[in-house]
Amino acid sequence: MMNAMTMGILLVVAGGICEGLFSIGVTRTPRWKFENIWGLGSLLSLAWVPIMLYFVHDWIGVYSGVGTKVVMITFLCGVGWGLGGIFWGRAIAAVGMALGVSLLMGLINVFGSIGPMAYFESHKLMTRGGHTLMGAVGIMILGVVLTSIAGKLKEKELTSGGETQETSGPSTPFMIGLLFCVLSGVLSALVNFGFIYGKPISTIAEDTAKTPEWALGFGIWALVFAGNYLVNSVYAMVLMIKNKSAGLIFSAGKPSYWFWVVFMALAWPGGIAIYGYGAYKMGDYGPYVGFPMMLLVSILAGNAAGAITGEWKGTSSRPRMYMLAGVLVLALAFAVFGWAKMLLGG
Repeated sequence: MMNAMTMGILLVVAGGICEGLFSIGVTRTPRWKFENIWGLGSLLSLAWVPIMLYFVHDWIGVYSGVGTKVVMITFLCGVGWGLGGIFWGRAIAAVGMALGVSLLMGLINVFGSIGPMAYFESHKLMTRGGHTLMGAVGIMILGVVLTSIAGKLKEKELTSGGETQETSGPSTPFMIGLLFCVLSGVLSALVNFGFIYGKPISTIAEDTAKTPEWALGFGIWALVFAGNYLVNSVYAMVLMIKNKSAGLIFSAGKPSYWFWVVFMALAWPGGIAIYGYGAYKMGDYGPYVGFPMMLLVSILAGNAAGAITGEWKGTSSRPRMYMLAGVLVLALAFAVFGWAKMLLGG
């Protein structure tokens, strides 16, 4: 039978694939404005909140047991993640999926893994396991830099060649897109901070012995998702009112567009929920190591999606070699993260 650690890693990988692919709809719905696809995907994602609470036994009692502070901070982490999501969509639309996912995931990795450990488990940073974790993060950042260079070279070649990539929404300058990446990366890291800070919620749910193991994190994610998807839904609705673009949902939409809405609503929150269960199976330090592992898989999945959807068509061997080097470095980082988890124990 598969041991808990192996199962945890496989679940983290599955969650990472979902997170790397969920935003592909932004670049595949050109007749819609950004706010159309993002708003509908976020609104539909809110359906996860009541579904998750349904599986948490006596969820009202669970929240009462941890106190208002834990509930509110966990929810506010979701709000921060939601603000990061606002910039996420803009960043992907501005710089492309391959480059955008790489930059975003690299920043989220630093602020979502080492940051929480420095806050909650600072003594562990000074151990061999902590040093290995930081080394893995450094290797991952190198891989992110290489893939980012590849993305920039790709954009330069396609622009100079007179080719453009079809994206939804108005064109955004590349440097503004990079700013969106930074803002999104820092704020989006709060999703893991909320998961770790809200651990008492899953602990009480586990103590009742009536909540299924795979649903122990649902009480946390319900709060985080509520904050995230409320922010994104409201923001998108404001944009639709401002830009008078709500009508495009029906007048310019195609059946395939609705497929991407549903896909986003399944893959975006679903990937995080799967990651949460995987981190639980990995043990006490699963969220610190599993989170960057999930992000790493997300980068690989995002780059693969960019290649499959034609982002690299017409480029020379130079940007492709940078991308290959980046992928190899990221693969090395994944192995080092696994080693860091073994050293940290738990």
